[in-house]
Amino acid sequence: MPPLDQILPIRCRTTKAINPLVAALVYDGLCGFEFACAAEIFGLPRPELQPGWYRFETCAAERGTLHAQHGLRVVADAGLDRLVEAGTIIIPGWKGIDVPVPTRVLNALREAHARGARLLSICSGSFVLAATGLLDGRRATTHWRYAEALQRAYPRITVDPAVLYVDEGHLLTSAGSAAGLDLCLHLVRRDHGPDVANQVARRLVIPPHRDGGQAQFVERPVHKREAGALSKVIDSMHRRLAANQSVATLAAMAAMSERSFMRRFKEATGMSPADWLISARVDRARELLESSSLSIDAIAGECGFGSAITLRHHFRRRLGISPSSYKARFAQPQRIRRG
Repeated sequence: MPPLDQILPIRCRTTKAINPLVAALVYDGLCGFEFACAAEIFGLPRPELQPGWYRFETCAAERGTLHAQHGLRVVADAGLDRLVEAGTIIIPGWKGIDVPVPTRVLNALREAHARGARLLSICSGSFVLAATGLLDGRRATTHWRYAEALQRAYPRITVDPAVLYVDEGHLLTSAGSAAGLDLCLHLVRRDHGPDVANQVARRLVIPPHRDGGQAQFVERPVHKREAGALSKVIDSMHRRLAANQSVATLAAMAAMSERSFMRRFKEATGMSPADWLISARVDRARELLESSSLSIDAIAGECGFGSAITLRHHFRRRLGISPSSYKARFAQPQRIRRG
């Protein structure tokens, strides 16, 4: 990563004033990775994005030193009373889907929401948000492993187990661990626009945008026999991105009927074959835009889109930015050949 003084300064721009205080709920047994996702996005100093960037604090119901996962120890900045002053509250997972949430935590979250705070959960943090009752009648998501349990426990919520995140305005939920990064970046994009969100993603070395409606990588466990049959097909699809790949051809390769192939492919990847191909082709286009000097037309042909128009459509739909703009921002300098 280049030094901060070599990163292009971008002024944070918002369409309306936002409360910049982001408070993360911490607790004994804190989920370390999920907390780190929030801290990395909102808590890392970013002088190149000042003024207008977020302020990050931690809040806890317990006093003193908290014991997080993996032997870590955490001391919160403030108690629950600080939550009412926050513009955004992050719930980074929960210690267990069957572990009750203290009433004082639920009351603090309800009060903060009533005062206008946005509540954002990562992974199993959705169980905390669900326990407040604020998600009743709304859509939400969580890690695919917990989706059925969340739906059983809170039948008034419409649980979508297949998406990366759900934005319900002031209530936002994400799927498993890394999807929390996608949701946090989505919030940055909502607050400050795509330029700022893309620069944050660039520093994190992650894709600048994965749409919330994109499927979780694994929707449910797949039998080894099915995974083995599909792995050959998926490898072939990867190698032949520029080729015309029909469902009939792919199903024959997997020795399945088209109907069985479509069902098992969705179970294994969380996407239809067509959506998977588009996603893989966009990823390949992104790689070529970063590392090659090929034209947009040539990249479209190389990746199987056929035309620059089709590439632009899917690239912008998936990443929220045009191929040309992406290349201008993220292309690696080409070495000059000397001979």
